[in-house]
Amino acid sequence: MSSAIELHIEELVLDGLPGLDEEQLRAAVQQELARLLAQPGASQALARVGSAGSVDGGAVETGPGTSSQAVGVQVAQSVYQGLTK
Repeated sequence: MSSAIELHIEELVLDGLPGLDEEQLRAAVQQELARLLAQPGASQALARVGSAGSVDGGAVETGPGTSSQAVGVQVAQSVYQGLTK
């Protein structure tokens, strides 16, 4: 049986990441979270969490030329880990 997952991110705060394309970053976060949440066991892990007031996504590794896509994937993975640990 498949469970529906609804994830609403009201605010995503990214300090110290100038020059990134916000639309590309947002799309990358959405795509990667969708991929992660579609994995077997994701709905059970999230069911244990319930409603999270906030999630600390931790640090994101960047360097010269890091793309908005790459940052978005890292952000999504960090959020997912924060929700499922």
